[in-house]
Amino acid sequence: MFIDNVKIHIKSGDGGNGCVSFRREKFVPKGGPNGGDGGKGGNVIFESDSSLSTLIDLRYRRNYKAGNGKHGMGGDKTGKNGKDVIIKVPCGSLLKDPLTNEILADLVNNNQNYLAAKGGKGGRGNAHFATPTNQAPRFAEPGEKGIEKEISIELKLIADVGLVGLPNAGKSTLISKISAARPKIADYPFTTLQPNLGIVRYKDFQSFVVADIPGLIEGAHSGKGLGIQFLRHIERTKILVILIDSTLIQDKKVKNEDYEILIKELESYDESMLKKPRIICFTKIDAIDPKQRKELDKIKFPNLKKDIPVIKISAVSGENLQKLLDEIWKKLSRTSKVG
Repeated sequence: MFIDNVKIHIKSGDGGNGCVSFRREKFVPKGGPNGGDGGKGGNVIFESDSSLSTLIDLRYRRNYKAGNGKHGMGGDKTGKNGKDVIIKVPCGSLLKDPLTNEILADLVNNNQNYLAAKGGKGGRGNAHFATPTNQAPRFAEPGEKGIEKEISIELKLIADVGLVGLPNAGKSTLISKISAARPKIADYPFTTLQPNLGIVRYKDFQSFVVADIPGLIEGAHSGKGLGIQFLRHIERTKILVILIDSTLIQDKKVKNEDYEILIKELESYDESMLKKPRIICFTKIDAIDPKQRKELDKIKFPNLKKDIPVIKISAVSGENLQKLLDEIWKKLSRTSKVG
């Protein structure tokens, strides 16, 4: 099960109370104060872990509490600190305040930490409060209470390339052919119900990561279909490959409408999406005849820049897949140089 959005409750540990104590020594009937300090409460810390790919563990455990600090003791003994709680999350996790929607942390890299709730300080023992006029204070400081709050966690997958298309455009077939990813594939819409990541080996020693998200439909940015749940997963991608099903040419449905729907949905969700380099890719050309392939060349895309290539591929036969990979690598290399 792929879980990419959860809300949990956290509480850091309370600090231990300071101790009221006096020395008890032979022949010293009125020893001075020797109450120790309370221990510090445990922290709640989030840590990114590259071995995780989903937030499913947090779905089934919603409450996290760090240990309380132990109380101080006589003989100037400080109480033991409370145990920290470390919450492991996948790389790409975005931590937010659910009340204000403020972004608290963006844990992109492996082993990146965020202190979400600091433990309460331990109270001072009565030894701290002795003065020339009050040499035997009979009071100590209570420990500070820990911090209690809710945290929203939103996972955005980290990939170099995002595959975008309407349902049944061939995204899953493509990622299964160019990488080791094995998504569910069938000839009906919404086969893909969760994002898939695939590592593509390019030539000898290079590689890049491709993300396949469920198909978008018109109105996805406002909650229609499955797109609204997964559009976030292509926010971090460097380039977009927009897939269009060429077999619809038989019904004279392949025009620029598919492209315009996808571009509109991306723009409505986040305008910065359109600033990403992109490639237009006609899929399933093995299923159409040569005459229909020529018809694809006549399709005009609005405001198409010269640096946006249009490639016709077949993931089944492998036709032009290497050409597509070469174009992806070329754009990724330019993006890396710019960054």
